[in-house]
Amino acid sequence: MTHLHTDEAATGGPTSRSRPRAALPALCATQITSWGIVYYAFPVLLPHLTADTGWSTSAATAAFSAALLVSAVTGIPIGRILDRRGPRTVMTTGSVLAVTAILTIAAAPNFYVFTAGWLLAGFAMAATFYQPAFAAVTRWWGPDRVRALTIVTLAGGLASTIFAPLTALLADHLGWRATYVVLAVILAAVTIPAHALALRAPWPPAPPSTPAPNRTPIARSRPFLLLVLAFTSSGFAMYAVVFGMVPLMIERGASPSTAAWALGLGGAGQTLGRTLYATLTRTTSVTTRTAVLFTAGGATTTALALIPGPIPLLILLAVLAGVVRGNLTLLQATAVSDRWGTTNYGRLSGLLIAPATVAAALAPWAGAALAGQMGGYDGLFLTLAVGSVLAAVLALAARR
Repeated sequence: MTHLHTDEAATGGPTSRSRPRAALPALCATQITSWGIVYYAFPVLLPHLTADTGWSTSAATAAFSAALLVSAVTGIPIGRILDRRGPRTVMTTGSVLAVTAILTIAAAPNFYVFTAGWLLAGFAMAATFYQPAFAAVTRWWGPDRVRALTIVTLAGGLASTIFAPLTALLADHLGWRATYVVLAVILAAVTIPAHALALRAPWPPAPPSTPAPNRTPIARSRPFLLLVLAFTSSGFAMYAVVFGMVPLMIERGASPSTAAWALGLGGAGQTLGRTLYATLTRTTSVTTRTAVLFTAGGATTTALALIPGPIPLLILLAVLAGVVRGNLTLLQATAVSDRWGTTNYGRLSGLLIAPATVAAALAPWAGAALAGQMGGYDGLFLTLAVGSVLAAVLALAARR
């Protein structure tokens, strides 16, 4: 495994003067809006949607999961385009697709059109969510990327905080279809001009790559493949915990509103966690922090499985789990660049994260099914903790 690259500094890569000044605030605004509307509005609107249409919760959730699967598959070729041409065209087109998808979902006369809208949303997710934003920041900010990535993910962490309550408020007064229309208008007004106008700076050339000693392509090397498995195992555990938090809290005696608050405060924990990542990068090696964060995810999940209460203590544990998740987002964003540099960041990052995205798409359904087989969410969370520990072991094995 190669050492941490400083190729931009050594080869005259991007400097502060070559960066688009408006890109960072624009990406912050568009990540909040895109995640808030395309992703987080769905679970809020789901009860309204099923009550109005008669479609089952599992069927509607399957359509949403299909969007995540499409995002995983299309993220790899989109990563290649980002490496060559930069983020402006990709993210602007993705924003247009996102607005079209949301309007299609809102107007869907039947379940087939509803599903088609979500499949289109999957393409939009791949072109507008964290991966293209991370690729833009990594190339433009070079050696200063951790600070810039932290800022973008801090903003992204506010998506559920802002749009979940707003979506609930709109749905109570307008119904789910009109709410999606209003949200589509907001999405168009914020993301299309921001991506089209703020990402116009020249795309810096990729720094030269350092050949591996054994000439094995990075994407087929043992360390890379082990990291793919590690992030997949961790990703499944992390998203299954997120979707299982509310039913776990209700099993412990919390009211649905209290359980929802616990989930929301976990999102606040993510934002807190991301402020700590820069310090972690200065004090640990890439392998150490990867294993430590995966292990910490297993520890918080184990605590949630074994500690029956009281409810305030469980809420505190939910916040701590959020702190770990916040760091894991940045760990994912820097996994490729910290090990192999930024030359083919978009493609390699897409390859690394695609299986984890598939796991995240399956996690809500698989988690609920496993909880039923195990007699409740206590057993599910213990199983998920094992998945996080396995991820830590794989991360250590990936060190050459």
